[in-house]
Amino acid sequence: MTEQQPIAVLGGGSFGTAIANLLAENGGRVLHWMRDPQQVEAIRLNGENPRYLKGVKVHGNVEPLCDLAATLSACSLVFVALPSSALRQALQPVADQLKGKLLVSTTKGIEAQSFKLMSQILEDIAPGARIGVLSGPNLAREIAEHALTATVIASEDEELCQQVQHALHGRTFRVYASGDRFGVELGGALKNVYAIIAGMAAAMGMGENTRGMLITRALAEMTRFAVQLGANPMTFLGLAGVGDLIVTCSSAKSRNYQVGYALGEGLNLDDAVARLGEVAEGVNTIKVLKAKAEELQVYMPLVAGLHAILFEKRTLDQVIEALMRGEPKTDVDFIPTSGF
Repeated sequence: MTEQQPIAVLGGGSFGTAIANLLAENGGRVLHWMRDPQQVEAIRLNGENPRYLKGVKVHGNVEPLCDLAATLSACSLVFVALPSSALRQALQPVADQLKGKLLVSTTKGIEAQSFKLMSQILEDIAPGARIGVLSGPNLAREIAEHALTATVIASEDEELCQQVQHALHGRTFRVYASGDRFGVELGGALKNVYAIIAGMAAAMGMGENTRGMLITRALAEMTRFAVQLGANPMTFLGLAGVGDLIVTCSSAKSRNYQVGYALGEGLNLDDAVARLGEVAEGVNTIKVLKAKAEELQVYMPLVAGLHAILFEKRTLDQVIEALMRGEPKTDVDFIPTSGF
């Protein structure tokens, strides 16, 4: 990548906008692709993304546009910030242009039919591309407002990690590297489900002890599941595991937490999602996660409980009662209880 070459960001949502600004503030020229020409026009006119990050000025080095082919032909480093449900459909038609590109997925989701993570979909579409994953406790508005933030770029490709660190690492944004792409990406996808539960519990006035219990049991549950699929359990002690889980389960700025909060206030799922006005990936993830946990026979009582609330007409009180009646397991799966 030459100094003059622009960097592409695909996706006009809040995270794509925040990343585009960061890259621009670090001196990069950014081509910010989005599907909607009206959104492009609004950003050009107003100097901000009114739909997703109202009040945050878009940097002058960011050029919004809706020509995907032109965007890709000009760039070798591409940040993909599309919703999980739209990623394959948007990129499949330009698959030939992705060969040899450095593709960095920032989307924390799982494809419903295949149980594929976003980087695996990118591999399907563009087997000749070099692929990484960006994940961590990264609320878009805080990034855009320059709150101190850290993230993880994960890839087996060390040069890709270095290029992303060089492009993104700045005064308020710290970028760590990891070789466990699968574990980092799985942590980012799984925590969304538990944020919905945490939001529900907060809306219903449950205590700090309860939140502490939910977060730590969620960490045990998602680590247990990820290790069954081949991830490194130590990854979940880092930013993309416990770091992301804590912020998403504790913050009213988290989209998944907001959906859970609305559910806890008595709204049904459709109304809760409609009130949010943008994608909450945890809702997409819960069905596929429950099915996969059953297939692999991984014990995931919180996932089963949330599924019962969202899709089986059970109440949170009923689910919590069932959870409290369940047989206590070991606290941490990777520490033996026998002393050996």
